[in-house]
Amino acid sequence: MKVVIQRVSEASVTVNKIVTGKINAGLLVLIGFEETDTQEDIAWMSGKITRLRIFGDDNENMNLSVSDVGGEILLISQFTLHASTKKGNRPSFIKAAKPDLAIPLYEQFIQQLEIDLGKPIQTGEFGADMKVALINDGPVTITIDSKNKE
Repeated sequence: MKVVIQRVSEASVTVNKIVTGKINAGLLVLIGFEETDTQEDIAWMSGKITRLRIFGDDNENMNLSVSDVGGEILLISQFTLHASTKKGNRPSFIKAAKPDLAIPLYEQFIQQLEIDLGKPIQTGEFGADMKVALINDGPVTITIDSKNKE
């Protein structure tokens, strides 16, 4: 599982000209699943996201998590995070989980994030053509891969 995390002052996602998710200060999380992802990956990644200290404290040092600051999370599924550009110019998405596996993983991830954050999160619509708008705060953007825990 791969994620791109962006600290935002606001973010929203629109599907068919209807806003399906909107947050104020918090995290926009783009997530892509692989065929080999498990419940262990979900638990590890959710905990990492909700405890990641990328918000400023009183001294403007990044010492606080989204949970610490009462922030929100907008989660967007994005299989293109698993693009391979090794051959040619057209990306291959062979490592990305197919919808029959990715949808249940996505739904489990939503539930785990809500548990770890202690409140509901906002989401896009799996598989839809989504328009994502955000104001990146910082900018702060971090990528994490559950198969390469650094």
